[in-house]
Amino acid sequence: MKVCFFASVRERLDTAECAIEGEPLPADLDALRAALAARGEAFAEVLAQPNLICAVNQQVVHGNVALAPGDEVAFFPPVTGG
Repeated sequence: MKVCFFASVRERLDTAECAIEGEPLPADLDALRAALAARGEAFAEVLAQPNLICAVNQQVVHGNVALAPGDEVAFFPPVTGG
């Protein structure tokens, strides 16, 4: 499973992507967030943001959704405009 980070999320984590490997893979977004948060304080803080945008296979999703092996998950900061 490939996990991508964009914009300020990428900057705060100092990485653009990571791979989740091994068994069992996270079954849903909540489990993925928990697995990533276990990687350290920076991950825990970033993934706890209430307005964080998440996409699975390039489709924005809301709430907890099921994941499958081979999925690509991306996290984005909230979009702001002026």
